[in-house]
Amino acid sequence: MKKLFAIAIIGFASGMAGSYFFGKLYEKKGGAIQAETVENNDSPQPLFSNDISKPRVVDTSVDFVGASEISTSSVVFIRNISERQVRMSFLDMFFNEPGRVSQTVSTGSGVIFTSDGYIVTNNHVVEDATRVEVIHNKKNYDALVIGTDPSTDLAVLKVSATNLPKIPLGSSQNLNVGEWVLAVGNPFNLTSTVTAGIVSAKGRSINILKGKFPIESFIQTDAAINPGNSGGALVNKNGELVGINTAILSRTGSYAGYGFAVPIDIAKKVVRDIIEFGEVQKAFFGGDVTDLTEDVAERLDIDSNNGDYSGVALTYLQKDGAAAKSGLEEGDIILNIQGSPIDSKSDFDEMISYYSPGDEIDVLVKRKNKEIRARLTLTNREGTTSIIKTEIFTSKSLGADLEAVPKVERDLLEIEQGIRIKKVYRGGLIDELDLSEDFIVTSINSYPIKTPEDLADILGKVRGRVRIEGVDAKGTKGYYSYYFR
Repeated sequence: MKKLFAIAIIGFASGMAGSYFFGKLYEKKGGAIQAETVENNDSPQPLFSNDISKPRVVDTSVDFVGASEISTSSVVFIRNISERQVRMSFLDMFFNEPGRVSQTVSTGSGVIFTSDGYIVTNNHVVEDATRVEVIHNKKNYDALVIGTDPSTDLAVLKVSATNLPKIPLGSSQNLNVGEWVLAVGNPFNLTSTVTAGIVSAKGRSINILKGKFPIESFIQTDAAINPGNSGGALVNKNGELVGINTAILSRTGSYAGYGFAVPIDIAKKVVRDIIEFGEVQKAFFGGDVTDLTEDVAERLDIDSNNGDYSGVALTYLQKDGAAAKSGLEEGDIILNIQGSPIDSKSDFDEMISYYSPGDEIDVLVKRKNKEIRARLTLTNREGTTSIIKTEIFTSKSLGADLEAVPKVERDLLEIEQGIRIKKVYRGGLIDELDLSEDFIVTSINSYPIKTPEDLADILGKVRGRVRIEGVDAKGTKGYYSYYFR
């Protein structure tokens, strides 16, 4: 018992001595002990600083003031005014009365791309517009639609102005998942609204774009985007444009946590082409790909190399297309293009979108566990490398806009020729025949239709039984039968 008591006395005395010594040390240093963040260096760092007179300060705040000031001055409000004739009654139609003009107004956003008045927005913001207005700094401008690209949902406008505050351009390729971004636009007519979030994902495909060869490789963000934000800016912390806000994923029509933007590196070429040529000079690879999965590997009899599904599978080759000419084959696994890894169809489509017809690219593919390098020259939609422009033929007698189907699409649909009905006007012959927009007429009474003039001429002269063959918007071949008097 005496021995235990002695041990207790010694322990108490030791503790008191330690406390006294520690207190003197504290007074000598003149400060409190500060905790430090452990750095991720090769050697372990002490939890407590040896130099307690210089505590390390860690700044965890995120300041968006500068980025907001830069970007909001470059985002405009867009008003789409659409007008159409509406007949009030059957008598108006019977007496061919024009009826009244119905006007609808929709709104969106846009981004000032150049100081001399070029503005980029979404195609769906200005689609079917009779007139487009741009409002910037409380000033109204009448805007001219220079060109649109439904395959990326982008459009370019022009206003008569100078010294506009163009937005600084960033890089969507260098944008990282988890990085802070701001969405700037005019949701619900609330001008110059800024919301913050992070990049949730890149290379998203959500199957919303129009056009025969859509490019979907969206930036996904949780920055709040609502109706009216379309065409607005997605910017990084430096206020640099990294995307054009385009869509939301929602069951209600309002923000639900999922917003999508066209990457600026895709938009740069689209805007440049539209300004220079009036339309996008899209490059074609001469084939199509699909994401490589276990099911795809089994279907194509591809060795997955112990579960490695890197790359994309080449599932379609255009006859005499660029890919076929370079020696590529169906079933090849495309691993990279120009040294950049390709791991999804979105990656592939985005990479090709950076180039123009006539550009040469290096492609690394895997074929039966052997890597092969190929070099190919990208083409335009007609299989050449020249600059081309879409020609729309308007037939008053048919009441429709018509265009020739390009070679790349004819090869895909396996048709020799075809004329697409681009737009149908009410009351015309095409409307009476109930032929829908995007229907491709390939022949009439077995006579091949190769030009819009052929279609207008034959339908204007033919009598008796008429059989119109073609392909619908879904790619299904069929025919319509009529009797012309």
